[in-house]
Amino acid sequence: MLLLAVNMTYVFIALIVVVLIVSFVLTAKKHNAIQKGGIEADAEVSRIEESESTDNDGIRDISYTYYVKYQTQDGKIVEAKLGNAPAHLYVGSTLRVKYLPEKPKYVIPAK
Repeated sequence: MLLLAVNMTYVFIALIVVVLIVSFVLTAKKHNAIQKGGIEADAEVSRIEESESTDNDGIRDISYTYYVKYQTQDGKIVEAKLGNAPAHLYVGSTLRVKYLPEKPKYVIPAK
């Protein structure tokens, strides 16, 4: 019974690792597609969401998700999650972003 529990633990850990790798690869592919074929637009930071977590040692980690509003080429106003956001942004900051017309809800900063 103990051996089964240990094996299940390893299976669970392996599954988590696979999910993390797949997530990383998909995000990298999305960023690459936007970088290569994305359309640039002016955007403004519309909101910043803060999330907090605490690890087993009691160490707190705070992360931020940035959202921007911008106008697409066809005139629609979109609020989108900003990937790879620079840390110096605040609500009201303006920046150039890139997006894919078929997936306008996710943007990255234009380089």
